[in-house]
Amino acid sequence: MANKRIFLIGYMGSGKTTVGKLLASNLNLEFIDLDGFIEGRYRKKIAQIFEEKGESGFRLIEHNALKEVSSLENIILATGGGTPCFYNNLEIMNKSGLTIYLKFSTEELSNRLFRCTHRPLIQNKSLAELKIFIAQNIQQRTSFYEGAQEILDAEEMLADSKVSTIVSGLTQSLQEKGGQL
Repeated sequence: MANKRIFLIGYMGSGKTTVGKLLASNLNLEFIDLDGFIEGRYRKKIAQIFEEKGESGFRLIEHNALKEVSSLENIILATGGGTPCFYNNLEIMNKSGLTIYLKFSTEELSNRLFRCTHRPLIQNKSLAELKIFIAQNIQQRTSFYEGAQEILDAEEMLADSKVSTIVSGLTQSLQEKGGQL
């Protein structure tokens, strides 16, 4: 098999980890979650790193981890929601492999993330506050997300409530492309 690197990008709660694990299994690739990689390396939860180093400190750690992971072969990497928006991270991913943006509406993301307690940027927000926060973030990040090589309207594909719909579509598309990743 030719070397493959697939980077899944999108806002937090867009299913990058879930889709990535299933896609990796279907394509016989190694799955890596960038946040999990960082937590393993630093032996701390992302929330703790945010608390100790602030967002800018975390983003530098994330950037360095991305550079390291981007050199690995035959992987699917689920990035953090902000990963493509800092440093030259999107450029690194686009040059190293195939980037796929899992796109969802603000409404759907708000519903998915409400009551989420392990994400430092959205802790303790009401549903109304969360919708405003997500809308502002998406507006700031859209140009980065849309710099992906493939944009997948994941919400439309999830109309039947099955992640397998997304994974099947991606698997078929990637297999048709063969070694062109």
